[in-house]
Amino acid sequence: MLHLISQDIKAIARRTLEEIFPRGDVAALAEVVHPNFVDHDGPPGAPPGLDGMAWSMRMLQAAFSDRRWEIHQAIAEDDTVVLYCTFHGRHTGAFMGLAPTNRSFAFRQVHIVRFQDGMGIEHWAVPDDLDLARQLGAIPPPPS
Repeated sequence: MLHLISQDIKAIARRTLEEIFPRGDVAALAEVVHPNFVDHDGPPGAPPGLDGMAWSMRMLQAAFSDRRWEIHQAIAEDDTVVLYCTFHGRHTGAFMGLAPTNRSFAFRQVHIVRFQDGMGIEHWAVPDDLDLARQLGAIPPPPS
């Protein structure tokens, strides 16, 4: 069993959001996602395991251009990393039934990843979907 320290798993988690997801690199994703991966907050219709994470990555790639994750804080304890970040992009493809708006967006997310054998094996996400929906014009902004 591979034992990694906090700095190692933080680096793997950061690499996943800062490099692998923006590039849509499925081969690199397979290096950091455990074969028995469980995404507790994956999008509807995503298959299980690595295939599901790759599916989610491709779905984001098809819907959003100029994707980047700005990581504000990475906290690790034992086998788990928490990333507090902002997801930036432009809505250039269909997303969850919403036609492309070509609007830029930036909304906050929290990702929690548990590691096993040097790879992410469980993931939970807390995205500010309401803020994203407002920025894309899917719902009206709050009254002033």
